Amino acid sequence: AAFPSGSWFGRGEPGDKNQMWLAQMLPGGEFRIHFRACRRKEGHDSIETGHWSLKGDIETIDIATVNGAADPRQDVYQILFQDGRKQSYRYLQTGFVYNSVQVDANFHLPPCGLMS
Repeated sequence: AAFPSGSWFGRGEPGDKNQMWLAQMLPGGEFRIHFRACRRKEGHDSIETGHWSLKGDIETIDIATVNGAADPRQDVYQILFQDGRKQSYRYLQTGFVYNSVQVDANFHLPPCGLMS
């Protein structure tokens, strides 16, 4: 399967280092991303689905739904580093750099109480 298919776990968003996500990128171009924001050790989850595509080092994420409701949006990232186990990518709209690691398909986001 071509990059970036697989399951990818990451932490940190602009202004919220406790945010985490698990991105399931399917080889056919579909994705499902589970986000968890931790507030006082309580998790607030959301799910985004849609399609991804890669041209050169530019990854385009076409979000179709958020928590099951239509909420179309397009996010564009530049892949900075990718070795099959780790990746770094810059959100072109803000310049923020995200990092994630490949995890097993059975991986689940940890509870907020376990995150420091």
